[in-house]
Amino acid sequence: MKSQRQAKIMEIISTRNVETQEQLLAALQESGFRGTQATISRDIKELRIVKELTSMGTYRYAPSVTEVPGSFSTRLNTIFRECVTDVDYAQNIIVIHTLPGLASAAGSAIDTMNMSVVLGTLAGDDTVMVVMRDNNAAAAFCGEIKSLLA
Repeated sequence: MKSQRQAKIMEIISTRNVETQEQLLAALQESGFRGTQATISRDIKELRIVKELTSMGTYRYAPSVTEVPGSFSTRLNTIFRECVTDVDYAQNIIVIHTLPGLASAAGSAIDTMNMSVVLGTLAGDDTVMVVMRDNNAAAAFCGEIKSLLA
């Protein structure tokens, strides 16, 4: 139940401007999840959700983009910059093309991130398929990978 709730939280903050824990709790309850403000607070901490400034001058919850343990470390950034040649997604599936023989390294790098929105990876010789929990997570993660390659 916790992982489903946390996945729903990530979906909610990816699709809406949520400014407070109370708004997030209400959105979760609308989706059929039960919880308290304390539960939401713990989930926010575990998911490393931060508040970011919007273009309208308000703040909203968003996934953290800073480097923290469990996210892209310098070493993982290097792996991606050195071996990934292309990345794209369709719905909730990301396809990552790498140099020959390096797909397993890229897949392993993603697996070690322990992200709740990643359901799993499958690596061949030069291609990694990443199954994400939902379309929004795939779009966001694909964008993050593309920004590393730029």
